[in-house]
Amino acid sequence: MKPVDLQKLFGIRVAGGRGFNDNSLRILAVLLAVGLWIFVNAGERGAVDELTVPVSYRTLPRGMVIMNHPPDFVKIEVEGTRTILSLLEPEQLALKLDLAGVTPGRSEFKIYPAMFNTKRGATVTRISPDLVTLDVDRLVSREVPVRLALREKVAPGFAVSGIELTPPAVSVTGPSRFVSQLSDVSTDPFDVKGLTTDTEGPVDLAEPNPEVRYSVARVDARVHVTELIADREFRAVEVEVKDPDFKYRVDPKQATLTIRGPAAKLAGLEAKGLAFVDAKGVEPGSHELPLQVTLPDGMQLVRQSPDKVRLRMYREKRTTNATADEHPS
Repeated sequence: MKPVDLQKLFGIRVAGGRGFNDNSLRILAVLLAVGLWIFVNAGERGAVDELTVPVSYRTLPRGMVIMNHPPDFVKIEVEGTRTILSLLEPEQLALKLDLAGVTPGRSEFKIYPAMFNTKRGATVTRISPDLVTLDVDRLVSREVPVRLALREKVAPGFAVSGIELTPPAVSVTGPSRFVSQLSDVSTDPFDVKGLTTDTEGPVDLAEPNPEVRYSVARVDARVHVTELIADREFRAVEVEVKDPDFKYRVDPKQATLTIRGPAAKLAGLEAKGLAFVDAKGVEPGSHELPLQVTLPDGMQLVRQSPDKVRLRMYREKRTTNATADEHPS
């Protein structure tokens, strides 16, 4: 560059129209060198930048599952020149944790600056968090019986006598801490309100723990409904005498009966006419006769007292319009 060019560039004029001398050129060169040094070193001055870096978890052993929620990102502070820091990308610094050696239980991973692939001239000075904790469990599967949940009740006097489920058990897969605690798998409520007969239909399994899954989503249910069988004791049952030809006296006059049968029918059963002795063809005199009990279909005599009664037949004939056949004392 000629002196005249420098003169034009910087707008310097020399008195008397004279150009630059050698000393002027030297001063100008020094000024240019200092300016260039300042410009270059301004970009090389130390700086600090904060980056949010993604974390990936790799090579988790087969059959294992992470139960907690470890961080997806860590924050780091990096020192270096502004030029170097401007070239850093979080994705390029991604932290990759190797989980190949983890076992069920708690595992901790300390994070060090050297684990980040920073460029030369940049240094990681702070990490947050600098410790990652994992809660690891083993995935297991086991067969668990299905339990039918019932809604409402069957009709009075009836009961659920049996339940059939197809399939009767399902395979449950999930972390061992949850699967091992399951004693059964419940269904959604199955309505049996007011039933007096068997019923069947599909029913969904209740929503499981989000950490586990079932091999099927629903089962077929069949509910067997039967009448309740109960015992009822009847006290002071009048002993009737059937078909007597003569006036009579019976002792004892009352009996106690225990009858078994459907609860609803037993509740409406009348005691009158249940106990009797057959006096047809019995001649005058004293007789010990078996106490007989007549019951509706489906009912059973459990106990009776007494088993026999004493019947005394008098010689006096019964009148057809008599309202009381027992002989006066």
